[in-house]
Amino acid sequence: MDARAVLKVVQGLPGAEEHEGWAGQPVFKVRKKSFAYMSEDESRLHLKSLREEQEALVAESPDVYAPSWDGGRFAWVLVHLEPADDEEVQELITEAWRLTAPKYLIAQLA
Repeated sequence: MDARAVLKVVQGLPGAEEHEGWAGQPVFKVRKKSFAYMSEDESRLHLKSLREEQEALVAESPDVYAPSWDGGRFAWVLVHLEPADDEEVQELITEAWRLTAPKYLIAQLA
């Protein structure tokens, strides 16, 4: 998956917006809450996830996924986009959005 494909997925999510992060990298938000961060070189994506999902992804494919941050009930997973499976990354982006979006926006997702 590449940065354009990531943008296309994000643009299909109700209420999702792209913002500029502190270092100029893209940050994806819904209702002013972040659910994804793209690296400056657009080769990596940090996604909000559940702690269990983060652990499972890292254990299954450590060459693609790495733990990024965790605290409370959420964790963030670092995705190396080039070797990642496109469909899986699309699902992970959508799930990160679902963990952040209000219920009325989730209901709008086809």
